[in-house]
Amino acid sequence: MIVKRKAGYYVLSEKTRRNMGGPYKTRAEAVKRLGQVEYFKHLKG
Repeated sequence: MIVKRKAGYYVLSEKTRRNMGGPYKTRAEAVKRLGQVEYFKHLKG
């Protein structure tokens, strides 16, 4: 999930709310990172 905070956009885990990346200046950068996280999550099987 992507969350907007004071410092910028953060990518957080859905279940644990753990930080997976950020802060990013734009939402587009955060969406790109979220795609990377999802890709590697599904790569493991």
